[in-house]
Amino acid sequence: MTDHDRSGEGRRHVLHPPLPVDELLTLRLLRGAGRLRFAGDGVWQTTRTVDGPATVLIEPRTGPDDPVVLRAWGPGADRAVAQVPELLGFHDTAEGFAPVHPLVREQHRRQPALRIGRTRSVAEVLLPTIVEQKVPNADAQRSWRSLRSAFAEAAPGPADLILPPDPARLATLAYHDLHRFGIERKRADPLLAACRAAGQLERFAHRTPEQLALGVQQLPGVGPWTASVVARIVLGDPDTVVVGDYNLADLVAWALVGERTADDARMLDLLEPERPHRARAFALIMTAARTPPRHGPRLRSASIVDQAS
Repeated sequence: MTDHDRSGEGRRHVLHPPLPVDELLTLRLLRGAGRLRFAGDGVWQTTRTVDGPATVLIEPRTGPDDPVVLRAWGPGADRAVAQVPELLGFHDTAEGFAPVHPLVREQHRRQPALRIGRTRSVAEVLLPTIVEQKVPNADAQRSWRSLRSAFAEAAPGPADLILPPDPARLATLAYHDLHRFGIERKRADPLLAACRAAGQLERFAHRTPEQLALGVQQLPGVGPWTASVVARIVLGDPDTVVVGDYNLADLVAWALVGERTADDARMLDLLEPERPHRARAFALIMTAARTPPRHGPRLRSASIVDQAS
């Protein structure tokens, strides 16, 4: 059902989920890069579509079985609204999921409406993920915010929001132009390469996770961590596990077997019984909020050095 609000409050849409959906838990799996803003009046999304920019507000609900009410603005509004069912995981029935580990079983019992959503937008996920490569999260977020602000374009609608940066505009920069945002050459080069290839990369939004991962790794300086993050968020594959992360293996090992440190091989071994739902199992593990004590080295901030990557 669609209504047009002549008072300027956007076009109103009501969606009826085919299965219970916890929209906040589901959308938090896709959070980051400023594409989603969680606020008291709902979750705001800004995006670029082939029809133009759009802003979507997903209004709060009282329960996982309630209808989903949206408001949308901009020339790309209809296309953005059409993507919301995938963002919220309406397609994700969790068919065949039979958790093995007791913690995963318990969290699945507690969070039965958690879904694995997908964005189907490669560049909007890939660019901020490249900025996050091998630097502390706080540094990456600061760099991305300053980059977005410098190239800000107001998003349609009544909220004070900006659009994701236009890859075509960023593609005109040189690597040293990104130094003022705290992005050194080892990240600037792959970021600009991704901007130049943004149009071609979007074709992977409807491929397999393996094809998407291989496609983005053709870019210089993009490795398994970035590829797995992008594949998980863009395609919403319930089995894609993020590898190469500084902390995730430790979190999984601590939650499942009480081991303080682990590597990717150990994490994958622990998650193997949950295949083909390892990403779902991981998401449920994260809802348990079990974290090991922090001892040992932390990532150091990147320095701006004019060296070839």
